[in-house]
Amino acid sequence: MALLLVTFAVGLLAGGIASVAGFGIGSLLTPLLSVPLGTRLAVAAVSIPHAAGTAVRLWRLHDQVNRRVLWSFGLASAAGGLAGAIGNAVIATGFLTLVLAGLLVLAGSMELTGLSSRMRFAGTAAWIAGGLSGAFGGLVGNQGGIRTAALLGFDLQRDAFVATATAIALMVDLVRVPVYLATQGTAIAAQWPVVTAATAGVLIGTHFGTRVLQRIPERLFRTLVSLLILALGIALGVRGIRML
Repeated sequence: MALLLVTFAVGLLAGGIASVAGFGIGSLLTPLLSVPLGTRLAVAAVSIPHAAGTAVRLWRLHDQVNRRVLWSFGLASAAGGLAGAIGNAVIATGFLTLVLAGLLVLAGSMELTGLSSRMRFAGTAAWIAGGLSGAFGGLVGNQGGIRTAALLGFDLQRDAFVATATAIALMVDLVRVPVYLATQGTAIAAQWPVVTAATAGVLIGTHFGTRVLQRIPERLFRTLVSLLILALGIALGVRGIRML
């Protein structure tokens, strides 16, 4: 019962953060559930509440999606996510988690210092960034952080940023969830109370988080996202060290 209550509470927080920053569900729930379930099963199980929360968030923000970014960066991210989800079953993730942590710390620091303003993705670079971010997400289970960090390289306003990140996240979910169900479906079903608690928390958090987004000034939005990315990178670095 204690695990279910904690899972619900973390899901609530994760859903709220994701509605503001465009990521956070996998970043918070995966480390929590990796303790009782193991990392690989946690990644697969969290994909269910992640998909549910992302679908609701997109339903609310769909008219703000930047379709140019979606059909370049987003498609590549979905393809990378599929490859990463397949590799999740066979590749050890400790070292990859450290690599991802370093990339997130770098991205967050560059945005806060203004260095990222010189970096803009377009054409081939957008496809490469999308593919790499999706692959890392499928492997490590924290696709949102690196995808959001990469999206900082596009000139998107607050609502378009979150909406586009959400649309891409749902594309990735649509290709990775069937893989997880095919490879670990029985194990995920056995954890239905945990998955249900996480999903309920995420959906409620998403409802309130979307309202909070509208109250964040445009000029503070990217700074807030950068701080969250930096914090995630540091947390993943600690987690990666423990996994080695």
